[in-house]
Amino acid sequence: MPALDWQGVLTGQPLQWILSGFLTTLWVTLAGIALASLLALLFMLLRLSGGRVGKAIVSGWVSLFRNTPLLVQLLFWYFAAWNGLPQAFREAVNADHSWSILPGDVWWFTPEFLCSAWGLGVFTSAFLIEEVEAGLRSVPAGQREAALAQGFSTWRLFRFILLPQGLANAWQPVVGQYLNLMKLSSLASGIGFAELTYQVRQIESYNAHALEAFTLGTVLYLLTGLVMGMVLVRLGPQAKRKRPNVVIAGSEKHDCRT
Repeated sequence: MPALDWQGVLTGQPLQWILSGFLTTLWVTLAGIALASLLALLFMLLRLSGGRVGKAIVSGWVSLFRNTPLLVQLLFWYFAAWNGLPQAFREAVNADHSWSILPGDVWWFTPEFLCSAWGLGVFTSAFLIEEVEAGLRSVPAGQREAALAQGFSTWRLFRFILLPQGLANAWQPVVGQYLNLMKLSSLASGIGFAELTYQVRQIESYNAHALEAFTLGTVLYLLTGLVMGMVLVRLGPQAKRKRPNVVIAGSEKHDCRT
């Protein structure tokens, strides 16, 4: 077995590609997490207050995106849905904009970044909905009834009673979905998005240092996942479960300061 030549990936142009791909992966992961969380929140509220129609819409959303391969979805968003957008918008996105450069020289206002972030966010939201729903169901029914008896609206019930406790109960699975989104971002290389996997493959074609490049890429994914997991678990709501902000049971007082 030939000795590994790390100079082929840790110097010059290959190193720049690795750093660029790594930072691009981080940014699209953050964008996907933000979008997935927002969509999951909106659909959970729709399921709670939308009646049969709302529940049917949410169920259709979850079924569609959970049972379709992510790579197929990314290809659809990039090659089909993108071309269905107004031409003026597509031309604006394809134009050069200095304000669209993120730290690390990552361009976010591009078809590849937008389609990747959207595809990852939509796909992950379908899983987050079910994870958070399981957490909401673990909230005692008596707390729901007490909140409604005290005149809580659907939004206040969701915001102050169900979501804080349900999210705390489901936080570990939610973190797992966020980490899964980071790893699945590698599939965005299939639409030409220059994230870490794309750049690693480019090094393989550039100087044939495939083993070194893929080893370094694997280590970066591993370290990113470990750090993200520790940070999210430490900052998540589970750390505050011993002193909840909302308690409603019988005649006990409730605190809605959050």
